[in-house]
Amino acid sequence: MQARDVRAFALKVFYPILAIIIALVFTGFIIFFMGFSPLEAYAMMVSGSMKNLSAIGETVVSAVPLIFSGLSFAFAYKSGIFNIGVEGQIYIGALFTILVGTLKGIPPVIHMPLTIAAGFVGGALWGLLIGWLKVRFGAKEMITSIMLNYVATIFISYCVSGPMKEQSGSGMSQTEAVAEGIRLPRFVAGTRLHAGVFLALAALFFFWIFIWKSKKGYELRVTGLNPNAAQYAGMNTDRNTLLVMLLAGGIAGLAGCVEILALQGRLMAGFAGNIGFNGITVALLGDCNPVGILLSALLFGALNAGSNKMEMLVGVPSATVSIMQGIIILAVVARVAFERGMFQWKTRGKGAQA
Repeated sequence: MQARDVRAFALKVFYPILAIIIALVFTGFIIFFMGFSPLEAYAMMVSGSMKNLSAIGETVVSAVPLIFSGLSFAFAYKSGIFNIGVEGQIYIGALFTILVGTLKGIPPVIHMPLTIAAGFVGGALWGLLIGWLKVRFGAKEMITSIMLNYVATIFISYCVSGPMKEQSGSGMSQTEAVAEGIRLPRFVAGTRLHAGVFLALAALFFFWIFIWKSKKGYELRVTGLNPNAAQYAGMNTDRNTLLVMLLAGGIAGLAGCVEILALQGRLMAGFAGNIGFNGITVALLGDCNPVGILLSALLFGALNAGSNKMEMLVGVPSATVSIMQGIIILAVVARVAFERGMFQWKTRGKGAQA
């Protein structure tokens, strides 16, 4: 490995650590000015996320949907597409999960994989729509994906309070529960750890194999680095755009599917929280590689799991964690902007010399 490669690798490892340290320091000052002890608050946060098996289980459970949403963004990002529509794909995946998961009379051994496949298909179709708009009309994916997020969330709110509302008379805006036999099982007593963990790990492995070990993954990476060179080499960039958005949307749909089958059991408005947008941060903080995404998702999962204990025992509002995550997001965005700016500056400089 050349010295330049070693420096590049060191920066990729060092920068996420630096971003986390900056977030801890700034958030610590905020906690201090609120009248609390930052050290005590952080100690309770660590305790709430790693003290015992139950706490570790909550960290992992919180990390699972972030792995899916981070992978969804990473798939598109590697091919030069900004998939900001992860949230909408999660919701449509969850909708398809409910449509199939509430069917009656299907044996569980068939019903469960069919329902998981439906969640993937729902997200995939929503992602494919973004890709089609880009290929057919040249529409910027950052605009269309954000707009489709609103379409998806509003449509889900309409469904759960209208035509798909449960008939039990509880008065809550939610759908009927999925069949009990297709719920993802929990495998560690005393925790909420569920089989969705293995689906998330399988998705990470698929991402690694597809992007770095397959011919199509190589094409996507080349397209992401230089679409003009990809076209000149005979690669069908339009077809690759449709494929990557199909896969990215499908993986995001699995996040919604797993949340329904493992935890919620039914669809409710706003059930996904900030999974979609936090997944983007997870992917960028993890440099869009499988190991980085896994570690980043576990970090955010630990923050989410520990925030409740911090609030209960110290009094620091759990929303403080959102501030910390926001600072990490700013640091990540600054890095991406800097790298892209440097690349464009070097490109212009070489053009001027030529």
